[in-house]
Amino acid sequence: MQVFRRLGVWTIGAVYVLILVGGIVRASGSGMGCPDWPKCFGSWVPPTEASQLPPNYKEIFGSKLKGEVEFNAVKTWVEYVNRLVGVTIGLLIFATFISSLVAFRVKDRAIVWLSFLAFVLVGFEGWLGSIVVSTELHPVIITLHMLLSVVIVFILLYAVARSYTKLVIVEEVKDGGSLSFLLTALILVTTGQVLLGTQVRETIDQVAILMGADMRSEWVSNLGGKFQMHRWFSIVVTVLHLLFYYRLKRNSSSKGIINRFSVALIALLGVEMLSGLFLNYLGFPYFAQPVHLTVAILMLGIQFILYLLLNKERVFRGVQEFYLRNESIR
Repeated sequence: MQVFRRLGVWTIGAVYVLILVGGIVRASGSGMGCPDWPKCFGSWVPPTEASQLPPNYKEIFGSKLKGEVEFNAVKTWVEYVNRLVGVTIGLLIFATFISSLVAFRVKDRAIVWLSFLAFVLVGFEGWLGSIVVSTELHPVIITLHMLLSVVIVFILLYAVARSYTKLVIVEEVKDGGSLSFLLTALILVTTGQVLLGTQVRETIDQVAILMGADMRSEWVSNLGGKFQMHRWFSIVVTVLHLLFYYRLKRNSSSKGIINRFSVALIALLGVEMLSGLFLNYLGFPYFAQPVHLTVAILMLGIQFILYLLLNKERVFRGVQEFYLRNESIR
């Protein structure tokens, strides 16, 4: 069990690293740094300078480089590292699945099936990444790519949580049903805000091409309705977080695990707001974009953990009944 739990936690962490690296890819404009897939410029190890490419590489790859026919080693390797991290996650999820077979094929088959589903979906995610390249960063495919990352995180979190259900002591929370409903709304609203943010990111790319980097400080005024909706909708997200935190503080222990996760959620909300202000008022600095995205997905992960904790008796009822019947199983 310990091996599965450690692998599960490491795999979840690696998925967040991939999301961060993916954000760096987008912020640096490196999405087409490798114009082909799965190879990069026709090689498994990409070049570091143009002299390592065929003399006619512009003719071979130029139509897929979004106008950047000059080789850029930095963008190429940023995208290549993104792919390497994706492969690493695939291996980690496969190892997690194998460890679930060893530890839980008798004790809790749901964990095995969840681990297998995560493995299948990460393979589909890799395929979807190839479609992102072949469609030259189509916004709908990018949005689906991001949504699937969130789904994989949720599946892994639930699988790991099931393995801990006998160990975690959750404090009593009054009015749990109402809090769960509010938290469900918060998860849906935050997810919608993240997906809207991916659309804003596409608009930023278009504005950047039209206006150029020299006019970066003027991008905000030319982003249009989606950006305005994303900015004002952030107020709704913030209010719902603060309302949930206030309601939870009134109805639970100040020292329990649920309270600790809620404090972490509010801290991440503060970081998210700060990075959003940087993006809005400082001309979209490169460092703020991947931070803004990754923190948002971290918030979704903590929201999901809180939902599982608030509904432990109902969500994990089958697991608890099994362990009650088999107290000798460890």
